[in-house]
Amino acid sequence: MWLSNLNTFFVIGYPIFVSVIWITGSLFFGLFRRQQRQRRVRLTPQTAPFVSILVPAHNETATLESAVYSLAKLDYPHYEVILIDDASTDATLAMMQRLKKHWAATLALTIVALPVNQGKANALNQGYQVAQGDYLMAIDADSLLAPDAVSQLVTTLAENPRYGAVTGKPVVRNRTSLLGRLQLLEYVAVIDLIKKAQSYLTGNITTVSGVLVAFRREALDAVGGWNPDVLTEDIDITWRLYRHHWRVAYEPQAICWILVPERMRGLIKQRQRWARGGLEVLVTNWRGLFTAPIGQRWLLAESVISNIWATLTAFGMLAYGFQLLFLHSLSLDGNLLVLMFILNGIQFTIGFFASQYTAQLKGPELLLVPIYVLYYWLINLVSCLLAIGSYLVNPQRTGTWRSPDRGL
Repeated sequence: MWLSNLNTFFVIGYPIFVSVIWITGSLFFGLFRRQQRQRRVRLTPQTAPFVSILVPAHNETATLESAVYSLAKLDYPHYEVILIDDASTDATLAMMQRLKKHWAATLALTIVALPVNQGKANALNQGYQVAQGDYLMAIDADSLLAPDAVSQLVTTLAENPRYGAVTGKPVVRNRTSLLGRLQLLEYVAVIDLIKKAQSYLTGNITTVSGVLVAFRREALDAVGGWNPDVLTEDIDITWRLYRHHWRVAYEPQAICWILVPERMRGLIKQRQRWARGGLEVLVTNWRGLFTAPIGQRWLLAESVISNIWATLTAFGMLAYGFQLLFLHSLSLDGNLLVLMFILNGIQFTIGFFASQYTAQLKGPELLLVPIYVLYYWLINLVSCLLAIGSYLVNPQRTGTWRSPDRGL
């Protein structure tokens, strides 16, 4: 009985604990950044370094044109765009060639056409080889950048020479379905708060966001570019930068509008890939639990505990189902559950108001918080368990790149 009670306390208590950490850390991050931004040095046409923006694409005819349009409207003075076609089977390459002609007068645009689909990381490496910039950015083919996004990222890199990379803030733009709106809440009230808390409390973040990230060229040179042998190149390169003693920053003022899956199958597949990428990084960097700087140790330890929590939660739910089905009774700590719901409400409210202007949020979105708390987290739990199982079955899985479900 005591073991069951301990498991229940951990399964419910752990989310409460991390929620308190995220709320506290994100609030202090906001106060710290407000003071820091007052001393922020603005880039001018004379001081702005040259930036290469890499856009890998595979079968992206539905999204690429609007992405290039947003790149043509940036307020940054010195940059080039490199479109990489990863052996698309649709008209993506033809669209790239048409876009190059259309924007020839205003946008320096280079096309790299790959004959074989070898994945996003390989596509980025091929673009990296022809890039001329002092700084390099990687975005997805569905990313719509805010006009000042490049300026925000490059300014952050320029402020600290130890920053090897800085990632921006993704904001969901397809909001017509329930899944899309739930992910909108998740990005502004979970992912954003986690990155802010990690940045303030540990000086590191678990991963850059592959949809919007900028690198210092010498940092990319130091790690040898992206690793094509992993499932999530963004998580992997973050930790390879750490191993080479670079720091990685989060810049929430750099906004990137993204599309998210609107079908359950696509969402679970995406989250399973994220979870598996985290497992790959954990296995690769396990020595860091004992040798890395203290902030990175905390991030690795949190990843370990999160996977343990997912496993124990699954067993706990099975136990509760057995108890309810055969014993016709169910015992839960109501006080802990009430506390968890209250903290979740506070967390989502803070995230909502912190992003209300930049993410163009409306008040009714908060009405979906109970749905998220009661239901949506199960998706991430299932995805984590599937990732653990797939990694145990096939730890070396790699493959080609498929354009994900983006709700179109």
